[in-house]
This record gives sequence, structure tokens and C-alpha cells, in this order.
Amino acid sequence: MQLKEQAYSVPIKRKVSEISGKKWSFGAVYVPLHRLEKKGLVQSHLSNPTQKRGGRSKRIYKITQAGLKSLAEVRELQKNMWAEEPEHSLE
Repeated sequence: MQLKEQAYSVPIKRKVSEISGKKWSFGAVYVPLHRLEKKGLVQSHLSNPTQKRGGRSKRIYKITQAGLKSLAEVRELQKNMWAEEPEHSLE
């Protein structure tokens, strides 16, 4: 969602690493993306080949409406779970 049209493996890997504070391999990024695509939560397509990439295409990913709905449901679930957790028990 934050990457917009730049949602291909390199910036996705970079963003996930930045958010998690851990180093991710490309395989660790592709596997969940493939699963999300199989579930209809993201879509992908190949970009036009470019000379800069040696004539190769990029696989561009985009979240679907079902993916946005699922994301909102998870966010709401987490919000509700944390709302019931007393702050002092987190120490």
C-alpha cells in the first residue's frame, strides 16, 4: 500500500526489512506473496521488459479489494485484543 506502483520484490523486501528490523531474503518475501496471491489478497503482473534490467520484466504486486478487507479485519482484531489487555501486564 505504501509502495504504490513500486511494489516489486526489491522495494517490498526493503520495506519489510525496515519495518521488522530484520534482514529478509528474496525467498522469504516471494513465498508469502505467492500465498497471498493464491488466496486472492494480492494480484501480480509482469511489467514491460526494460534495457536497464537486461530485457527482463519485474513482477509488480498490488493489493486487491479482498486484501484490503482482510487487512482491515486483522487490524480491528488486533485493536480489540490489545484493548482488553491491561497495560501493566505488558511489562
